[in-house]
Amino acid sequence: MPEPTSERIRIDKWLWHARFYKTRALAQSAALSGVLRLNDARVEKAGVSVKPGDVLTVPRGRDVLVVRIQSCGLRRGPAKEAQALYEILNPQN
Repeated sequence: MPEPTSERIRIDKWLWHARFYKTRALAQSAALSGVLRLNDARVEKAGVSVKPGDVLTVPRGRDVLVVRIQSCGLRRGPAKEAQALYEILNPQN
């Protein structure tokens, strides 16, 4: 059985599982475009690995959402399941 610290997933797949993008292709495009930041480093590849504890910055229209990854997730489930994959660090009011 693998250690929990070795839990990793591609950033495009995680963004799709967490429902930040409607399709995996849109998540891949976002990762390739350089608009995402992972632990304050610009992301330019869809295959970049993320793990629980990483901090991800995602543009949402005119706002920027900063989240801490809680879990990698096994599938793209319902919204309630997707929201359990991350913790919002900068609540937008």
